[in-house]
Amino acid sequence: MIASVERSLISGEVYAPPSKSYTHRAILITALGAGGKVLRPLLSADTLATVSASEAFGARIRKEPQKNDLSIDGVRDLPQTPEDVIDVLNSGTTLRFCSAVAALTAGAVLTGDSSIRTRPNGPLLSSLSELGADAFSIKNNGKAPLVIRGKMLGGTAHLQGGLSSQFLSALLIACPLAERETRIIIEGELKSRPYAEITLDMLHDAGIKIEEQKQEFIVSPGQSFGLKEYTIPGDFSSASYPLAAAAVTGSEAIVKGVLPSRQGDSAIIDILTRMGAQVSWNRESGDLKIKGGDLEGVEVDASRTPDLVPTIAVLGAVANGETTVVNAEHVRHKETDRLHAMAVELAKMGAKIKERPDGLVIQGGKLHGASVHGYHDHRIVMALTVAGFVAGETKIDTAEAVDVSYPGFFMEMERLGARVRVE
Repeated sequence: MIASVERSLISGEVYAPPSKSYTHRAILITALGAGGKVLRPLLSADTLATVSASEAFGARIRKEPQKNDLSIDGVRDLPQTPEDVIDVLNSGTTLRFCSAVAALTAGAVLTGDSSIRTRPNGPLLSSLSELGADAFSIKNNGKAPLVIRGKMLGGTAHLQGGLSSQFLSALLIACPLAERETRIIIEGELKSRPYAEITLDMLHDAGIKIEEQKQEFIVSPGQSFGLKEYTIPGDFSSASYPLAAAAVTGSEAIVKGVLPSRQGDSAIIDILTRMGAQVSWNRESGDLKIKGGDLEGVEVDASRTPDLVPTIAVLGAVANGETTVVNAEHVRHKETDRLHAMAVELAKMGAKIKERPDGLVIQGGKLHGASVHGYHDHRIVMALTVAGFVAGETKIDTAEAVDVSYPGFFMEMERLGARVRVE
């Protein structure tokens, strides 16, 4: 699908969609226990892949009539061996989390689309093997299709922390059901640590005990999951797009439903404020008000907020002066190499942008319309749409990718007054 975007101003109110990160975890953690309800989940292509995978392990999941809530009958700490290959579609989170859960069964094969089959999983496979499972890539390159043969017993695993926190979250979710105590030792800096902190919080809510140290996590064996009901908070990653749209077009808008949580991408509030936007956040109501204007370039450390990088790149392309993104090498290992993608596509729109091994250097200026590639990546498509509101006459392909995390994105932008159509 092609999104055609014209210069636009926006105004009004929009609800942030529910958090994709929280939804994945709530579904799987609830499914591993006796069951319960997940309230206000994000039902997108990615999270529905986790629903399907959880059902492959024996859970029964149904959508409540006239609601988006999910009712889950869980596996009671005994995930079943899947009858068929688990297809995670485009969901890296599902692939990583469910590979670890598969190590608690007799075994499983997991694969996904062409993008998933390019994403690295070597550190997770190595850790699962250390813990007693037989975990390998069919092509022997650390990438899907993956074969996991259990059962994982426990013990000590050494996990490289520099590539993705999803590997740690996967182990933290699965290891409470191992036969022995598990010690997970993080080697190097743990990138995207806020996502691991979300996992720890939700496991705590489920009654799971994990001893947390700076570079080590100790998981007691033979525990039981008990997440009975969980309400999903609004997603700061998705909220960054309407916020940025208001910022770059000098508009005013309110994004609702963004309550305090462990999400690292709440850093978008500080970034926009430092760049000169007027931002106020009512933490009790979840209302986030923004008024755009002249923006100034800033430096952003993306080590904890990788999903904001495409948004920051667009903000920097419009702001006065220089914007630098640092500590972002791990952003190259998402649905696509997002550093390279944003450098190439914003350059087509007239941005002066330089790609570094671990970041971007952007000289702000004027953007013009262009035909750009969305890379089948939801965050690239949405960020380029925001750029199009300033540049005008912009066409973005693979626009359907927004269904991964923000299925109503284009409709919501139109409702705010943006001039965008998809065909």
